[in-house]
Amino acid sequence: MTRCWTINGRFLTQPLTGVQRYAHEIVASLDRLIRDGHPLAQGLDVELVMPKHGNQVSLEQIAVRRAGNFGGHLWEQLVLPGQAREGLLSLCNTGPILASKQILCIHDVNTRAFPQSYSRQFRLLHRLLIPLIAKRAARVTTVSAFSAAEIVREGICPPGSVTVIPNGHEHALAWSPKHSDETRRVAGPNTIVVIGSPAPHKNVGMLLALAPRLAAAGFRLALVGGLDSRVFQAGAGPSDDVNVAALGRLSDNELAALLSSSLCLAFPSFVEGFGLPPLEAMVIGCPVVVSDRASLPELCADAAIYAPPDQPDAWIEAFKRLRADPTLRFRMAATGRARAQEFRWSVSAEAYLKEMAVADGLITAAEAASMTGSKSASLGGGAEFRATRPEARVAAARGL
Repeated sequence: MTRCWTINGRFLTQPLTGVQRYAHEIVASLDRLIRDGHPLAQGLDVELVMPKHGNQVSLEQIAVRRAGNFGGHLWEQLVLPGQAREGLLSLCNTGPILASKQILCIHDVNTRAFPQSYSRQFRLLHRLLIPLIAKRAARVTTVSAFSAAEIVREGICPPGSVTVIPNGHEHALAWSPKHSDETRRVAGPNTIVVIGSPAPHKNVGMLLALAPRLAAAGFRLALVGGLDSRVFQAGAGPSDDVNVAALGRLSDNELAALLSSSLCLAFPSFVEGFGLPPLEAMVIGCPVVVSDRASLPELCADAAIYAPPDQPDAWIEAFKRLRADPTLRFRMAATGRARAQEFRWSVSAEAYLKEMAVADGLITAAEAASMTGSKSASLGGGAEFRATRPEARVAAARGL
């Protein structure tokens, strides 16, 4: 029996952020699992459908087809339903309301938790669409236990119905560090790399406000990233301080060179669905100083130095501590690399094969959860993080 599934390829028309990276890597890993004859891929016929102006993608086993003369939400709601076959896999927060046999990945509910970060149009659209799509979906996934708990708390899904399928690390292993003239000029043992948009929930403004004090202590900030005005509301913009370098968007290889040549990555977000930049930094061996909120303790465990996002002095002390202790920095790099190994795109893609098999009636949800080799887990009401509560992990990390 042939099982036919369609992948929602709208992400191929969007800028590459963490959400789109997730879709790219899950699809590429699914393609490899199908090629290698994974048991759950037997009889599986998968096609990716995208708007005509989508970026090219190279896949071996998953067919790629373009359809429709426009894109965006209209394409997703009006064109994609007619192009999808039996099942539909939507990996980037939204999908067609009319699709019932759909696996939907909701990365976060940040539009509700931190509405000031998002444009009014984007906020209202997501608040309307996501619950409607989730209600009709066959399966709902997300990227962290924190996000799963938030989805349940917001009433979007009932307890026990959200499967956690996290991001992976392997893509960063393929990066080849290569400086541009600008990154070479900025990088150094006193450089703190900050990745993220100036959207308020990213809390970059807190670090920018510290720029004069950081300069007095001999530090400089390197800001990486941009702002999509169709999605985010701007918070604090680049500083005029001479020790703040606004680098904009970098290539993966440039980012790898910057991280590997700098003191640390600082990631002070108030809320994150997952937090891919700290994972990428850990792969490279760059120490990370992160917020003690949301999904970040779940992600980093004891491989990060934590600081409250609303306590600026704690961030300065963390940077000073890291710079003053080469042994700590070495240990953080090693612990980070080891922690990153626990998050694999291949395992997450296998979890989607299980979700598809559940939706097709081949196995039960309980059987999928009991299969070895996957980190995904169904979250019930009040579930804990995968190993320990985040407070325990933060407390342990602070004892480094």
